[in-house]
Amino acid sequence: MISDALAALPQIFTPPFRRVLYKILALTLAILTLIWIALDRYIIAYIAVPYPWLATMLSLLTGFGLFVGLAFLVAPISSLVAGFFLDELAEQVEVETTGTPGEALPAGQAVWLATRFACVSVLVNIVALMVFLLPGVNIAVFFVANGYLLGREYFELASLRYRSLHETHEMRRRHRLYIFMCGLLIACFVVVPIVNLLTPLFGAALMVRIHQRLSRADRLPLIVQAGR
Repeated sequence: MISDALAALPQIFTPPFRRVLYKILALTLAILTLIWIALDRYIIAYIAVPYPWLATMLSLLTGFGLFVGLAFLVAPISSLVAGFFLDELAEQVEVETTGTPGEALPAGQAVWLATRFACVSVLVNIVALMVFLLPGVNIAVFFVANGYLLGREYFELASLRYRSLHETHEMRRRHRLYIFMCGLLIACFVVVPIVNLLTPLFGAALMVRIHQRLSRADRLPLIVQAGR
């Protein structure tokens, strides 16, 4: 696991991964800009004061407040967007490590899994924010919950490119503790501001390798199965 993590870390800075990161950040910025414009216009429309200087001051304060508020949304929104690029990341790792790429999921299933992954990512980031704002919350709960969630989601991403959903669930059940420990490594990225933007890249690079390792342990071939 540690050797796979050490191999995954430098890969997230390679050109193919950086290209995906740039696309994620560009789409995230576009979404945040649209949210900013919509909220700013909505709030300004309801500011009614008799003095122009006061209206200007309120407008500036509103803009600053929106900037601070939207800063907390960068990580969850980028994770949401990243869900639609994880197949691309997985293929890069597969080609580099085994030369045998898996098969992208059908469009309908890919959209469903990306949406589910996005929801999990948003939940993870909300919990992370709660940990920062509420020191009394036991951080162990955060790592246990998110180690499980992130381990499950990223492992399924890697496995479903080769195996059916049933086989993926069976494989995850057999190795649930090991996959949970890998999820804890991914969760470490979530709690560090700015670094958390790299979470999808590291998660994909790590779990593709973990799936390959567990496939060898179970003596399962890395061949796309018909009708998976």
